[in-house]
Amino acid sequence: MPNLLTEQVNPFTQNIDTVPTLEMVRIINQEDARVAVAVAVELDNIAAAIDEIASRIQRGGRLIYLGAGTSGRLGVLDASECPPTFNTAPELVVGLIAGGGLALTEAIEGAEDNFGMGAQEIAALNVAENDSVVGVAASGGTPYVLGGIAEAKKRGAFTVGVMCNRPSKLEQEVEIGIAPLVGPEVIAGSTRLKAGTAQKLVLNMLSTGVMIKLGKTFGNLMVDVQPTNVKLRDRARNIVAQACDMEPEQAGQLLEACDGDVKTAIVAGLAGVTAQEARDLLRLSGGMVRKALAIQPGERL
Repeated sequence: MPNLLTEQVNPFTQNIDTVPTLEMVRIINQEDARVAVAVAVELDNIAAAIDEIASRIQRGGRLIYLGAGTSGRLGVLDASECPPTFNTAPELVVGLIAGGGLALTEAIEGAEDNFGMGAQEIAALNVAENDSVVGVAASGGTPYVLGGIAEAKKRGAFTVGVMCNRPSKLEQEVEIGIAPLVGPEVIAGSTRLKAGTAQKLVLNMLSTGVMIKLGKTFGNLMVDVQPTNVKLRDRARNIVAQACDMEPEQAGQLLEACDGDVKTAIVAGLAGVTAQEARDLLRLSGGMVRKALAIQPGERL
């Protein structure tokens, strides 16, 4: 463990308990500034992972995160935010954490060291070749994650590792390794800090990139948002107004005519068609607004 980059003592923060509070937070902020730079080094790997995950989802697969402790919580968080943000089915993006649901709020002793449990939980999901399993482990050596990745590989799934050490056991076992090297933590070994922030950025990119590839956005607009409360209804109306260059009141009327479906309203508004015709265009385009708008009248049968 002492040879791991994430476990080393940071020479710039050794006296952090002796400085004024303002200097303390400046030091932390300076260390945090290293995170985005470290993630940038891994963009090629992140992009390759996005393309493969999206391709497999289009063939009926799922995106599954697997981690322990902070890493596991970040995976569960990212998975849980996909349904309200992108209108995905809850089973499309899944987060597994060592120790189960209780581990989201409590430390479950020994859970991360259980190689067999990781394998069992991947098997229980009936993971198959169209699925993608992303192991998240700051150290790159968490047995629970390695067990899950080993089982996923046996089943033909696409495997990715997100870690903050290189080399690592996890990177050796996966098809694509993403390793932002953020350096020693402000508090030695506390990977909830820079390592956790780096992992959050990477998972944000993975899920958002995949959803863009799947047509869950139109430009940078969140067109698959589900208007289930007042805030989201306002957001849906504003998205339609922005996309169709119309006043919010008119956008609200268009949305109502399209049963509250943002994509349908945008296609209807921009293509000048009825709500049903817009639904047909979206069906022909696989739910992608831009492709739906490109379908010529003679192709709309």
